[in-house]
Amino acid sequence: MAKDKAAIWITGASSGIGRAAASEFARVGSKVFVSARRVTELERLSKELKKDKLSVEIYPCNVASSANVDQTVKKILAESDIDCLVNNAGITSWKLAEENSTNEIDDVINTNLLGSIYTIKYLLPHFIERGGGTIINILSIVTKKIFTNSSAYAASKMGLLGYSNVLREEVRKHKIRVINVIPGTTETPMWPAAVREEHSERMLNPEEIARVIVSAYLEKSSMVTEEILVRPIEGDL
Repeated sequence: MAKDKAAIWITGASSGIGRAAASEFARVGSKVFVSARRVTELERLSKELKKDKLSVEIYPCNVASSANVDQTVKKILAESDIDCLVNNAGITSWKLAEENSTNEIDDVINTNLLGSIYTIKYLLPHFIERGGGTIINILSIVTKKIFTNSSAYAASKMGLLGYSNVLREEVRKHKIRVINVIPGTTETPMWPAAVREEHSERMLNPEEIARVIVSAYLEKSSMVTEEILVRPIEGDL
């Protein structure tokens, strides 16, 4: 089967930053594959983009399942070359450490940390074989600043930061770029509705972050921006 042009694969594309990134990549002419557990939201995104004569291709995936990730990667690669992975899938719990159940902790770590590691793991052989690629990990300001009621979330994002930094050194020789995007407080469904309603004017919006992501990807010189920290001009909440 003849493969189309190189594509972008975005996880957690059903809402927030992932959804905005999918739209922005489509608008600059990229072939975009979107994944999430909420397929109905991906279908809604697809319908909205079609109004502007843009498109994304839907590949449902639960990144917390290594088997599911493996299958999804194989399906996408059967259709297209992948040039860029955007690891955006993420959840949180907004509870004190003492109040988190082990199931909640497992869900956060499995989705945010292991899910990103799985996608990278199954795509690395492809990137190495093709002689390059871009991995963009959407981290969080929790890797720079302490927020209470988010210990499991902080652990997952700080774990991914450590993994990414080591990975970057290991794959330089293959011309694989590893870029960590660290957004400050951003208005996404991850935040409680009451917080978003009260503080939306002080929060970044997903479209702003999406433009940063696409810009980082499109920079194809011998230089790589390894870490991008963006915060609201008035500071975090």
